[in-house]
Amino acid sequence: MVHALAVKEGVCVRPVLRRVTDVTTGDTTVVAIRCGSTREAKCPPCATLARRLRMTQCVEGWHRDDEPDAPAPVTTEGDDDVEQVDVPAAGDGAGERRVRSTRRRMDAPDLPRVPVEARTIGRTFTAPSGVTYRPSMFVTLTLPSYGKVIPGRGVPVDPARYDYRRAALDALHFSKLVDRWVQNLRRGAGYQVQHFAAVEPQRRLAPHLHTALRGAIPRTTIRAVTRGTYHQLWWPPFSDDDVVYDRRHPVWEPETALYVDPDTGLPLPSWAHALDELDADRDARPAHVMRFGTQVDIKGIDGASPDADRAVRYLTKYLTKAVTDTYTDPEGEHVDVAYEAHIDRLHAQLRYLPCSPDCANWLRYGVQPQNPGPGLVAGHCPSKAHDREHLGLGGRRVLVSRKWSGKTLTEHRADRATVVRQVLEAAGIAALEAGRLSAEVLDHDGKPRFVWEDLPVGGRDWATVVAGSVMERRRWREQYEEAKRASDDEGPPVDNRSATTTAATHAA
Repeated sequence: MVHALAVKEGVCVRPVLRRVTDVTTGDTTVVAIRCGSTREAKCPPCATLARRLRMTQCVEGWHRDDEPDAPAPVTTEGDDDVEQVDVPAAGDGAGERRVRSTRRRMDAPDLPRVPVEARTIGRTFTAPSGVTYRPSMFVTLTLPSYGKVIPGRGVPVDPARYDYRRAALDALHFSKLVDRWVQNLRRGAGYQVQHFAAVEPQRRLAPHLHTALRGAIPRTTIRAVTRGTYHQLWWPPFSDDDVVYDRRHPVWEPETALYVDPDTGLPLPSWAHALDELDADRDARPAHVMRFGTQVDIKGIDGASPDADRAVRYLTKYLTKAVTDTYTDPEGEHVDVAYEAHIDRLHAQLRYLPCSPDCANWLRYGVQPQNPGPGLVAGHCPSKAHDREHLGLGGRRVLVSRKWSGKTLTEHRADRATVVRQVLEAAGIAALEAGRLSAEVLDHDGKPRFVWEDLPVGGRDWATVVAGSVMERRRWREQYEEAKRASDDEGPPVDNRSATTTAATHAA
């Protein structure tokens, strides 16, 4: 009952509890912190909040008519706000950049190239009536076919002829292909195109891309760039014929900090050595080449229109679901046995294919992973991309250009809190201080005044804490609604673009 009530009121159902002690007064306070999950199956309120924040971010940057400043670089690994389009052509991830020939493949069409202007906003058009407008684009890209599937079900007609290996590799490295596409699009469009993209699975479980592009780009240019974009993995060979250790595993040698053969005790070739051999082979071919499919959907979108609002909702529709939950029943009431078998076959390939130079699966092919360490076992790489629920899409489900809105996701979150605080203060209601109980608050002796400790949560304690959070949220909502009614009588007290740009932002 408490769980259902918390979901209805938008209260986190998996809070992290901390006991905060005021060393000056000796008082203790229990603080419930949102878990921050982006998956609806784990915490629906937090996932919904994260989706609405992404909607706000998408709206703010899509139809801008001024140049945003680039936010400070974010170095957190896996941060969705970090743009990664200028990757080396080799894509090998080695510590030192390896230079390879930039000559295009003979089987790839030429790419359009025009001088690139130093701007991120699109051109303005004037209608015969004199009205000016600045349209943008909504593009959907898909991957090629891996075999015939049953329409409406996504299950292969003949699983034995379905190319699960290529499907798994394309899913693992899909974001790299998107990065290359954005880079080529900027060179073909003639300006620094900014994008907000969401990576989602199709029913056949192949990832596809929905992306909002700022500015109007000719459809012929987008289609030409899509046809001519490809990504090559210049990695050591890792086909089924290259498997060295299938039933036995290399052994970690602490003295040399390397993995050695279990029979001979000789160390496995290092990652750098394997790449050196690849460079020395004039007949070497990339381990994998990936391209987009022929299906490209392109739409022109005007800002502040119903089409733009619908596109934002559609763009973020499945961000709260894991890949395997998108077209299945998480409760298990209606199980499609054939579809579950399709998932299992794809996961079987993903489990042993390498996802990066640091992947533990390189041991299976007799190659030392880059930056090796103890505990690596082929088939048990810690990357989420190998998990059954992710099926290759372990991270970067949202791809955002650095100059999309000029803000990081943390800054967007702070904007929303600032708007609420300003509305409350304008109505004479005391808002909670942002820095209350902060560990950075110092006592008179220069030491932290508030000491934070982890607090385990039992079943009965969980119900008490969550019920208390529900009552607190109701009280805050009543205060906010009262403040908004007061501001309606006196006029809008706040002019903040982050929360008042469009009606879609209010809905978020």
